[in-house]
Amino acid sequence: MTTTHTTQARKQQWAGGLMLFAAIMLMIAGVIDIFRGIMGIAADDVFITTRGYVFQFDLTGWGWVTLILGAVAVVVSLGLFQTAKWAQISGIVIAGLIIIANFLSLPYSPLWSTLMIAFSGVAIWAMCVAQPRETGPGQGTPRVG
Repeated sequence: MTTTHTTQARKQQWAGGLMLFAAIMLMIAGVIDIFRGIMGIAADDVFITTRGYVFQFDLTGWGWVTLILGAVAVVVSLGLFQTAKWAQISGIVIAGLIIIANFLSLPYSPLWSTLMIAFSGVAIWAMCVAQPRETGPGQGTPRVG
């Protein structure tokens, strides 16, 4: 019984750590996207202009998309700090959208887009592994499923 309790406690610690990790990664991705969005809206010359790109959009449009995704990611990450189930599901969706948006903006900002794809992928992994407990004492405490 003690071994089972110790194993469960370790799994809950890992899950709690993963959820905190996902919240931090999503917060970082959101803040970086907010800054990238502001730079795109301001038509900053930081971005590379490419010709003949299939998914070519206006830089201001990309700025608004990344600004909105970044702001939503920050709000969702705040919910992840509280281990809210809605935040976990929303976080997976938002991180997936961030990956898609950054894939489409690879020619404009290759280094940052690659970094954001990696941050978001790791955040999705962490949110999928950690599952909040549904009933019992310590409700809301993450556990590994």
